[in-house]
Amino acid sequence: MARIPAFLDMYRALVASPSISCLNPDLDMSNKTVIDQLGIWLTELGFKVSIKELESQTGKFNLLARIGPEHLSGGLLLSGHTDTVPWDEGRWSKNPFELTEANNKLYGLGTADMKGFFAFVLDTLRDMDLTKLTKPIYVLATADEETTMAGARELHRFANLKPEFAIIGEPTNMVPVRMHKGHVTDCIRVTGRSGHSSDPDAGLNAIEVMHKVTHELLQLQQHLRDTYSEPAFRVPHPTLNLGYIHGGDAANRICACCELHMDMRPLPGMPMDYLDNMLVQQLSELRKQYPGAIDITAMHPPIPGYSCPADATLVKLAEEISGHKAEPANYCTEAAFINDLGCETIVMGPGSIAQAHQPDEFIRLDEIKPSLDMLKQLVQRMCFTPVTANKQAQL
Repeated sequence: MARIPAFLDMYRALVASPSISCLNPDLDMSNKTVIDQLGIWLTELGFKVSIKELESQTGKFNLLARIGPEHLSGGLLLSGHTDTVPWDEGRWSKNPFELTEANNKLYGLGTADMKGFFAFVLDTLRDMDLTKLTKPIYVLATADEETTMAGARELHRFANLKPEFAIIGEPTNMVPVRMHKGHVTDCIRVTGRSGHSSDPDAGLNAIEVMHKVTHELLQLQQHLRDTYSEPAFRVPHPTLNLGYIHGGDAANRICACCELHMDMRPLPGMPMDYLDNMLVQQLSELRKQYPGAIDITAMHPPIPGYSCPADATLVKLAEEISGHKAEPANYCTEAAFINDLGCETIVMGPGSIAQAHQPDEFIRLDEIKPSLDMLKQLVQRMCFTPVTANKQAQL
């Protein structure tokens, strides 16, 4: 047996290593400590480990580990992100960087979302005879999933990463997820001309122009609702949300600037540039009416939607082992980027998504063993027993 720490000790070490990613540079942290620790443990298990600093983010790192004879192709990728969201000191009743066992739960930042997944992976692999693999196993640990997904956008830097199957261990209560919507966030800024409120025609009121902009956006919202549908989702249509607005500085001044932040969540398969074009087209007449006054800026790179076929080998196997039909999810993950590697991809991991980004985040103790058992079965079935066409038909 490889000399890596016990399950709870690994969990404890991962939680104790802060790796917050945040667009606010005062809160943003490197994930190097977590990556280096995973590299040590995976090396002890016999994996060949490659660590790369992101080209887009100094001090942020991706890790890819591989085990199995070099001539073997395909195999299974087990993937997770190493970063967490910031924590709200006023709302946590426990130290977020100390694994606390209480009330049949393990508390700590990242216990569910999702640094703890790596403890599950490592504990699963420690008792396996990895010299008898018939397919390679990869472990991927990424940076900055909680902000820009910069790590997942740089997977091309790992040469010959072409698994057949991928499991992303986001918290799903070990229910397989085979599709989710994408996410696009835009800032719309209206720049007017200030002046005294007693002479409205002397300026251009940005709030009044933004009122017309929001009317157009609500028309686009309705168009998305009426035109596109995927019945598998609880909300079956693409959504458009007006989430933040600010403008003006005094009641007796003509507002010179008004800013709106909005998001759209496209269905799987909807191209990102198609959404951009729809937004630009919807506002085109207003932009002609007010030349130079209306700007549209993406607030982060778009995250595509993703889907894996309902009859895919991995989906059917995960349904069999978990006892649950595969579901869609309303949140975003790195699945679209990993799916682009050409593999069947599902999202399936221990813990509940209801705990993600919450104070006193936890995972229940009574779900640890069942989750480990299911993960072990998945690895054994995918990497120790060849999945032939006949076996696929039996799944």
